[in-house]
Amino acid sequence: MPHKFFAMVKTSLSSVIYIVLSMIFWALSFVWVKVAYESLNPITTVIFRLIISAVLLFLFLVLTRRLKVIKREDFKLMLLVAFFEPFLYFMGESFGVKLVSSTLAAVIVSTIPLFATLFAFLFLKEKITAWAVLGMFISFFGIGIMVLENGFELKASLLGIMLMLVAVFSTIGYSLSLKKLSQNYSAINIVAYQNFIGIFMFTPFFFIWEFKGLMTTTITKESWIAVLQLAVFASSLAFVFFTKAIKFLGVAKTNMFTNLIPVFTALFAWWIIGDTIDLQKILGIVIVVSGLFVSQIKFKKSETQFKRI
Repeated sequence: MPHKFFAMVKTSLSSVIYIVLSMIFWALSFVWVKVAYESLNPITTVIFRLIISAVLLFLFLVLTRRLKVIKREDFKLMLLVAFFEPFLYFMGESFGVKLVSSTLAAVIVSTIPLFATLFAFLFLKEKITAWAVLGMFISFFGIGIMVLENGFELKASLLGIMLMLVAVFSTIGYSLSLKKLSQNYSAINIVAYQNFIGIFMFTPFFFIWEFKGLMTTTITKESWIAVLQLAVFASSLAFVFFTKAIKFLGVAKTNMFTNLIPVFTALFAWWIIGDTIDLQKILGIVIVVSGLFVSQIKFKKSETQFKRI
């Protein structure tokens, strides 16, 4: 009995370490793209990132004998999944991060669980709690504090904010499309295939917009290192760790840890690239994260729920 208890504690601790590491890697990705953009354009950065990540993930799947061939009837769904993520997501995120701070980008992305709850309520008729609604309003208020400064003046780029919202909504579409596919394939298989397909989706835009510029650009060592970090840690290891954690912690508990992304990003952006963290930004982060945690509050019997008829 004591051995089972200690084994359970060890498993839980390992899962927490895995999920925290994945959140740290995803938070750092908002900083690393800023470094990559010093000599690389957004689509070039994404293509290099996807190529390295796809090679690593397929290599991992082959070596562990976990590679599963996509069935013909699932091709269309896999293409749709790849369209939402990485293609549409990175189109929004890559250009959005170029126009807004790393911290604000991470805060906007961290609202994905809230929008996912709202869309599930509207389109899938899933129940939504009063706490989730309250959490949404609190988080949006926090984002407003970060975006609007000096007497409600919009300091951040409106285009940048809209592009980051494209990334958010593409993730919602990705989640809805993934529901059936995830029943037949592991997360690592799906990510490997979607990254591989994503390379071909980005390629035409790369040759139209950025190929000529790349031929005349001197790529710095720092940018190459940032791309490698994005591919290895954010696009590969983070997903592996996330998959390991979700197996033991479950979906609900794992999603709660995404609330840490804007906090980690703000710290890393300040430490690595010198982003400023003023009192107003700290207050905004605290309110957003608080709203996200409030949305996770659940009571088995007494909670108020709304159900779409």
